Amino acid sequence: MEPRVQYTRTADGVNIAFWTIGEGQPLVIMPSMPMSHIEFEWQIPEWRAFYERIAERRLVVRYDGRGTGLSDRRAIKYSLETLLMDLDAVVSRLNLERFALLAAYHPGPAALHYAARHPERLSHLLLWCTYAAAAEMSSPVVTATRSLIQQDWEVYAQTAAHVLLGWNATQPAQNFARFIREANTPDGVMALFDAAAEFDARDVLDQVKTPTLVMQRRGISWMDIELARNLAARIPDARLALLEGESIAPYWGDVDSVVNAILDFLGEGRAGPQRAATSLRTILFTDIEGHTAMMRSLGDERGRQMLRDHERITREALRAHGGSEIKTMGDGFLATFGSAQRALQCAVALQKAFHDYSRGPIKLRVRVGLNAGEPIAEGGELYGTAVIMASRCAAQAKGGEILATDVVRQLVSGRGFEFGDRGLFDLAGFEDPVRLYEVKWSPE
Repeated sequence: MEPRVQYTRTADGVNIAFWTIGEGQPLVIMPSMPMSHIEFEWQIPEWRAFYERIAERRLVVRYDGRGTGLSDRRAIKYSLETLLMDLDAVVSRLNLERFALLAAYHPGPAALHYAARHPERLSHLLLWCTYAAAAEMSSPVVTATRSLIQQDWEVYAQTAAHVLLGWNATQPAQNFARFIREANTPDGVMALFDAAAEFDARDVLDQVKTPTLVMQRRGISWMDIELARNLAARIPDARLALLEGESIAPYWGDVDSVVNAILDFLGEGRAGPQRAATSLRTILFTDIEGHTAMMRSLGDERGRQMLRDHERITREALRAHGGSEIKTMGDGFLATFGSAQRALQCAVALQKAFHDYSRGPIKLRVRVGLNAGEPIAEGGELYGTAVIMASRCAAQAKGGEILATDVVRQLVSGRGFEFGDRGLFDLAGFEDPVRLYEVKWSPE
């Protein structure tokens, strides 16, 4: 059912359109300026499905900013403060005393200012592909695309759609191009871009006390991944989730990873160990190859830094793919997943991240083992043969390898993973030999 569009009025008299779906704790999603259209978004199947998945756990609040979509389109001046007025109007209309806030792209600085000013209002702050100041966001591709706005609106819409979604997106790009044309006008887009050029939240980053998640996809060619890393590093205790894919649109590509990262951060997506005994779980074990010798050669200070980096990389990958950390053993992790596909995606992301890390002075090689079954949960721990098997798989792997049991291979059949048969292994604690498969992956 299509959500019912409602209206509220800002302090300066602008009518703002919004809708809500779902139940539970509210997640307010700011408009993705300079294009926003809450009615047309719902007509795009992938976009609608993205909202519906989050609404299974949360009350989702979505609104059009002034000058866009179904909100007032008359000549309006834009600024960081007017973005905050629009947000205030919606949350006041819904009497939201406390809520989570998601900002994507250009509204990011406004969301940061809101978090700094109103820490008592925000439970969580989620930032998707954004920046602290427009001065940090520079791309020849984006500049060239914007030059088309006044020259040829149709060509701009088509080009921007492919730049934002990825050049392999065909029908979705056509839908998005139409969305751009419906969401705003050339003059309106230029006015919003001009306003965004002045957005700057660098001086309030250290004042953000709200739990914050910074998300970005690695494969966006025109958006440097360092933008996300630097933003997360400057916000106290912020988490960073680097996801796979080339689309800046969270609803296109590997949507599972995005939804899992959001819900896990909000405390809604984590499948607790209490439920593990009654449902099929995929278990991931990791172990640093040659850990003792490495610590001895690095010394205490550098060795501890390496372990901190190892823990950070692993936890980032688990958050990004919806994994639940059960425990860390210093040189390894035990985690579980409700999906074998997400577990394998996490394992590959881990090895890629450790490969990139090892281009530096420290060579960090990690073994990964995967198994699926019904582990026993007790006192926050997981037990049983399913867990032991995953541990034994990791022990048989070499640094940089991922080994999985046949049950994992069958669970992801047809999902695009490539396996190599490593043969039968005699594993301690198991009477019969066990066939293991290597999960093929590439650093690229």
